[in-house]
Amino acid sequence: MGLLNDIIGLIGSAASADKNGTPNPGMGSLGSAASSVGNIVGNVLGGGNKSRTVVLSRFPRSVAELQTMPEASLQDEFTVAALSVAVLCYYEQNPQETINMLNFLRGPRPLSPHEVQFLGERLAGKGYKMRSFFSGSSPENNYTPSQPWQIVVSSNPYSYQQQDYATLYLHSTGADNDRPITLRRKPSTGQWFVWEINYLSDIRIPANQDPWR
Repeated sequence: MGLLNDIIGLIGSAASADKNGTPNPGMGSLGSAASSVGNIVGNVLGGGNKSRTVVLSRFPRSVAELQTMPEASLQDEFTVAALSVAVLCYYEQNPQETINMLNFLRGPRPLSPHEVQFLGERLAGKGYKMRSFFSGSSPENNYTPSQPWQIVVSSNPYSYQQQDYATLYLHSTGADNDRPITLRRKPSTGQWFVWEINYLSDIRIPANQDPWR
């Protein structure tokens, strides 16, 4: 809604100035407002966007193993976002150990019983969802990632609107739009922790599960 509110505010101010015959400093008429809207859209479409490819060293299978990974310093929000995917890849093999690892990534705010149940509903029998975030995967190859294991994580101009929070986006090869994850920074340590995962919606099923293939 941030972009929409900015555009509405610009047009409303300019229209008011034209109606009253009193230019609004910095806005001018509807013509200059249109120019400003163009600048806003330009920033959203390119100027403020960042994309990073995170290369993961391995897939952890326990909290102890996770803690030994260089990515587990949790000092970089893009890396923590990618690490959450690597952790959830283990869910079908060991749900409880996966929950333990995810709680490590959540820091002072462990999963609630409702969130644990939600994970089960979203991931049981659908481990391919997590593999879809890795480069080289696709529905056609049953979401088999290529090596090295890479995940593309992106931000946009609205990713850091709230202090100490970041909403980043993960690219899934089985979805039309990137999927969000919100992280929260702990100022005393500089570490980033998983705050909210919103990337578990259904995607296109793999070829080996598609009855129409």
